[in-house]
Amino acid sequence: MRRIDYDSLRETVYCEQLPNGLQVYVVPKPGFRKTFAAFATKYGSIDNHFQAQGGPEIRVPDGIAHFLEHKMFEEPTGDIFAQFASQGASANAFTGFERTVYIFSATERIAENLTTLIDFVQNPYFTDENVEKEKGIIGQEIKMYQDHPDWRSYYGLIAAMYREHPVRIDIAGTIESISQITKETLYDCYRTFYHPSNMMLVVAGGVHAEDVMALVRDNQAAKTFGPQREIRRFFPKEPPEVARRTLTVRLPVSLPKCLLGFKEPQHNLEGRALLERELCTKLVFDALFSPSSVQYQSLYDEHLITDNFGYDYSIGTGYSFSMLGGDTKDPDRLMERIREQLDEALSNGIRAEDFERSRRKKIGGFLRMLNSPEAIANQFTNYKLKGCDLFDVLPIYESLTLDQANERLRDHVRWERLAVSIVSNGPQAGDAAASDRA
Repeated sequence: MRRIDYDSLRETVYCEQLPNGLQVYVVPKPGFRKTFAAFATKYGSIDNHFQAQGGPEIRVPDGIAHFLEHKMFEEPTGDIFAQFASQGASANAFTGFERTVYIFSATERIAENLTTLIDFVQNPYFTDENVEKEKGIIGQEIKMYQDHPDWRSYYGLIAAMYREHPVRIDIAGTIESISQITKETLYDCYRTFYHPSNMMLVVAGGVHAEDVMALVRDNQAAKTFGPQREIRRFFPKEPPEVARRTLTVRLPVSLPKCLLGFKEPQHNLEGRALLERELCTKLVFDALFSPSSVQYQSLYDEHLITDNFGYDYSIGTGYSFSMLGGDTKDPDRLMERIREQLDEALSNGIRAEDFERSRRKKIGGFLRMLNSPEAIANQFTNYKLKGCDLFDVLPIYESLTLDQANERLRDHVRWERLAVSIVSNGPQAGDAAASDRA
């Protein structure tokens, strides 16, 4: 077991890679009662075309990673949620573009709950009957999100940006795609991506590292796994231009929703370089559009935005994009004003005081995050599976300069790469109406 001390943060991480390839990380938080554990695999919705070393090249239906996550909670002995509840724990799971994570939080019986977490994730149980049953459940979930304005605006923007990359596909897939899933395809995906060598376990909270490591070592030593196999992931070549300038959906909403964002060309960034780009871009948008900014206040005073206005930046394997917006009474005017504000920032640069305020805010937010075992475990898996280190966040924020932020602004805001997603008032529509194809 290796110990890594982050003296400036007064944090310590204990880590070990077990003989089967599983990476285990423990972040003790002395004095904390709550413990949070995350068992994660580097496998998400975009991994629909792959090859395990020595095996055939495989294409699987869209939405299968999310489907597999759902099915993992069903065991021959019953519902795993009920078992966690009986042990005083709260359990859940989620699937993203590039990871699937199984979690629990508890204040007692940590060893018992940790054993339950590891064991159920490493014990798949798929049958023809339970797979067919799950298709109906997830089909209803898909239909529900089709009526969700925020979800439609979010995926509408990604669909407007991306023509080929699977990031454009809803994480849950479609009713048609999940209808093609069988227990055999689920086992193919499980054997490929749920091998311990493609997974990591993070435990944060009121625990002792030695106890956690001993438990996990003994648990894994008692199990037999197949050989580690290198995984090749295949992604289509994505053109640099957006797929559509604008994508509009009509739903019965009280206020239209408008999201706009900038698509970036495919990149080869990884590790610290990827983390630096993510943090710098998020800092740029915070300096320009946080509630304390001049830009936000002017949009608010003009009644073009509400307090749900926000921004984000996503970067991963073969994709990176920003999004900005929210509810608005006038999408066209909002886009016009945001363009004016961004053009002004491109011409004059971000104000030094705005940059410094946002930089300090980001640093403060990161330090507060370290008081949450849940946030630590979640963000640790997020960054580690991208080849980054959560504890590099603080030194990167501390080293960022105004010149770097302005350079990043000019590099990212390219009007030829702008896409817009609008959810507007109107009767329920089954299909999105596309306009201004790129």
